[in-house]
Amino acid sequence: MNTMTTIEGKLDAKGLKIAIAATRFNDFIVERLVNGALDYLCRHGLEPENVTLVRVPGAFELPLICQKLASSKKFNGIVALGAVIRGSTPHFDYVCNEASKGIAQAMLQHSTPIGFGLLTCDNLEQAIDRAGTKSGNKGVEAAEAMLETVRVLEQL
Repeated sequence: MNTMTTIEGKLDAKGLKIAIAATRFNDFIVERLVNGALDYLCRHGLEPENVTLVRVPGAFELPLICQKLASSKKFNGIVALGAVIRGSTPHFDYVCNEASKGIAQAMLQHSTPIGFGLLTCDNLEQAIDRAGTKSGNKGVEAAEAMLETVRVLEQL
């Protein structure tokens, strides 16, 4: 019987150059996401001098910055971090939809893995839960997904 080929990404960040694009809006939540992503990547071998942190105003600006970072070809991967909390108007839906689509488009257009760490929460409690309490830290999860994807791409 033939043996199938399996390609998996090793969670080793040694030698990589990573950008983190993080929003300033809802910074008290986003800072927890940034710290989680940085801690994860450094524990997996990334040297702090190989990280570039880019602050952006809000989630709507994330796609443009991710696109610019990806097109520069200076980074093996990007982690996009932010938090959008639903208000009483449809603004939430527009921002979340366009930010999500734009980040995905930047990733596909430039074949650069982008870890998606944009929280889209109905309320502040949900955001806090996803930034390091009950539901884990989505910054860590975004960094992990990006790292694994970088290492898978290297093998394809």
